[in-house]
Amino acid sequence: MPDPAWDVVVVGAGTAGCALAARLADAGRRVLLLEAGADHPRPEDFPPELRDPASMRATVAGHPANWDLRAEVLPGRTVAVPRGRVVGGSSALYAGSFVRGARADFDRWAAAGNDLWSADAVLPAFCRLEADADFGDRPGHGAHGPVPVARPAAAHPLAEAFAGAAGELGFPAEPDKNADAPPGYGPVPLTVAGGVRVNTAMAYLSPRRGQPGLTVRGGVTVRRVVVEGGRAVGVETPDGVVRAGEVVLSAGAVGSAHLLLLSGIGPAAELRAAGVPVVADLPGVGAAASDHPLVHVGYRPARPLPLPAGSPPVHGVLHTGDLELLPWLAPFGSLTGAPGGDGEFAVGVGLMRPESRGRLALAAVDPTRQPRVEHRYLGDEADRRRMRDGVRLAVDLLRALGPTVAVDAPPAGDAALDGWIRERLTTAVHLAGTAPMGPDGDAGAVVDQWLRVRGVAGLRVADTSVMPQVVSRGTAATAVMLGERAAELMTAAG
Repeated sequence: MPDPAWDVVVVGAGTAGCALAARLADAGRRVLLLEAGADHPRPEDFPPELRDPASMRATVAGHPANWDLRAEVLPGRTVAVPRGRVVGGSSALYAGSFVRGARADFDRWAAAGNDLWSADAVLPAFCRLEADADFGDRPGHGAHGPVPVARPAAAHPLAEAFAGAAGELGFPAEPDKNADAPPGYGPVPLTVAGGVRVNTAMAYLSPRRGQPGLTVRGGVTVRRVVVEGGRAVGVETPDGVVRAGEVVLSAGAVGSAHLLLLSGIGPAAELRAAGVPVVADLPGVGAAASDHPLVHVGYRPARPLPLPAGSPPVHGVLHTGDLELLPWLAPFGSLTGAPGGDGEFAVGVGLMRPESRGRLALAAVDPTRQPRVEHRYLGDEADRRRMRDGVRLAVDLLRALGPTVAVDAPPAGDAALDGWIRERLTTAVHLAGTAPMGPDGDAGAVVDQWLRVRGVAGLRVADTSVMPQVVSRGTAATAVMLGERAAELMTAAG
């Protein structure tokens, strides 16, 4: 029987899970939030590198707040995939970018049979979660939410130069990336306040510490969901089974899908072959993941242009349809502390609406072993063509800066450029769709639009796993919205 002490156990105190757990507790649910990584109750308890928006040292392999995942982006090419293993999840590791998915993304979800997730349906959650210092008093924004949002204020010569170069190339200014304006160049909304990178644990959990209804436990690794008589009744940990009236997986697009498979929820044939008893035959688990392929075009300023202390390493971003160009204003070596390459700056080129789909599968029936993640990027010719277009646009953007930078230009011809991209291809770490939502007639749907796992009562998934397709901008803001919206749907159901 479920433990009467807990109405809901939420697995994963990450970008979505913190919002979900906090809002459920606000609604009167007795919530236990389990996190595999460390728990830092107060903002000041986080290590300096997790608080400093100018540092990305936690993304380096070996940091205790990093899961140190690996993924195959192309056959034979495997890259590191940093993901947060700490309260706050990946929102505690990265530069703090907080760009919403586009209106068309959510309306595409709705058109596929998920009307609860249309742009109009999710807008109240986006407004509720934010305290936008620049546009909070305007329609479509919020001024009193837990997540601080602000655009970089301090000017930098490179930031100004990139904005001017984008204008010279004919792209419009887009001062508010979280509105429905035509795509163009504009400042990156950041979750930075008072010189601190504010992750979702700081925003949602810290103010609620000590309040009844919400209990957070760090250092707890969940091995599987416990299902009895077709119903999820709790989760198994190294210390035993934790029971609750309902289980929600918010362990991220890798972690949630991995736990479903370890629990016997997924493609039946693959589970049997791995020796996992089948609980629910759901072929869509891990079958059609999507993410943003990414490649960097290098450049070097003609003279030293160091960032002021504490300044974020990103300032503006250019969106053009399904391409994103993100100039970094500091070399990666200085941000991560990794040896070598301290002088290398780059413009990241991301393909934001890829056609190619990836796969996540068990590598072993061992919860301590990472699953196998295959992005299978650029398998579609349209993706290869658009990635070439993006690289060439990045070169044009850099050359529009004139003699202020030297460009590490890639080869010009299509075949040579394809080879150059393959050798350098990596991931934007925006994995989605490993447990997608969909209507009853969708054979690949793992959850319905209330985020309930098909075939298993009392079990939901609430994180980027449930996206039918990855949104066409970064995933952080949408992940928080998913947590907010999931709590709203759960409490509305009674």
